[in-house]
Amino acid sequence: MKQITAIIKPFKLDDVRDALNTEGIQGLTVQEVRGAGRQKGHTELYRGAEYSVDFLPKVQIMLVVPDKDLERIIDVICRTAYTGSIGDGKIFISEISQAVRIRTGEKNDEAL
Repeated sequence: MKQITAIIKPFKLDDVRDALNTEGIQGLTVQEVRGAGRQKGHTELYRGAEYSVDFLPKVQIMLVVPDKDLERIIDVICRTAYTGSIGDGKIFISEISQAVRIRTGEKNDEAL
């Protein structure tokens, strides 16, 4: 099993979630996060004062998939989150050694 952690632009969340549902992926965790990267940030005006916004709002999606589905799900996220602009995001993959569904005691792929 693999854990996919994707950091994307907030306005792409609904599109990515819908695409994952279409692919049969229903379980995921979403967090609102802030980050800095090549996008760098920008300056804003608030009550006449200019200030720098160094950490931009992003959304972090975490899901665990069977090994056989990994490349397909990465492709779905990449296609759906893509805008062509700097700051589209990143995807990180981690190995998961075990998963357990608390309610039923199912393990590993069955627990997903």
